[in-house]
Amino acid sequence: MMIGVGDKLPTEGLKTMGADGPEAVDMAAKLAGRKVVIFSLPGAFTPTCSAKHLPGFVEKADEIKAKGVDEVMCLAVNDAFVMGAWAKDQGVDGKVTMLADGSAAFTKALGLVLDLEAAGLGIRGQRFAMIAEDGVVTHLAVEEPGAFEVSSADAILKAL
Repeated sequence: MMIGVGDKLPTEGLKTMGADGPEAVDMAAKLAGRKVVIFSLPGAFTPTCSAKHLPGFVEKADEIKAKGVDEVMCLAVNDAFVMGAWAKDQGVDGKVTMLADGSAAFTKALGLVLDLEAAGLGIRGQRFAMIAEDGVVTHLAVEEPGAFEVSSADAILKAL
């Protein structure tokens, strides 16, 4: 079942790239008493994700945070090494926290898996964006397959 507005977010299974390698992310601490934006995309280094989705949030991170958001997070079913390399490639520079869901455990718990096995891309996450307050979803926008409209940084700015 897909997560919805009013539901509590899962807190397990995510990693980020630290100075000494992959590190577990304490999502319970990141969510507690905070307002966050989490956006998900099918994969690092893929066309729309690299040309539009992540760059939009990097560019608009300060505007989003000015609306009371404590942290902007990018989620993908990739490993922490890939997410770390992509962050460098995209010039993220701490504006967006890169969350690696290597086994898709977090994405599966959200009910937002995208099965691209027939295309040779494996299990991925659907393209979406959400706002959560104190770990509870207050806004969720899931894209139709192949679309990029409701999960953009501009769309989140309007929702805030």
